[in-house]
Amino acid sequence: MYKTIVKDVGSEASAFVEEGMIILFGDNAPEELIDYCYIIDINSIEGEITESQKVLIGEKIFEITKVGASVQKNLAELGHITLKFDGSHEAEQSGTLYLEEAEVPNIEIGTELKIL
Repeated sequence: MYKTIVKDVGSEASAFVEEGMIILFGDNAPEELIDYCYIIDINSIEGEITESQKVLIGEKIFEITKVGASVQKNLAELGHITLKFDGSHEAEQSGTLYLEEAEVPNIEIGTELKIL
């Protein structure tokens, strides 16, 4: 339903890994944020993102536990969401896609991300 590729990795993008988060942004990332983001292609989303789906990052699959209210719109228009690997079932931040509690996978240029 959604597919993109990591095109660039900001010099400080791994800064949030210890907190179990990664920040995705399209080519239009603001200059002050670009160093903290994984830059992706902005692609259309086929359907609605729900908790019944999974996210594939590289070769690893993660269950979606909660979809923030702004995730669908932000991902489609800006390529900008946060992935948080903490298993939350409540969305504290509207632009965050919450995934099962897990170690943040290694993400590099060329890594494929899909919502299944």
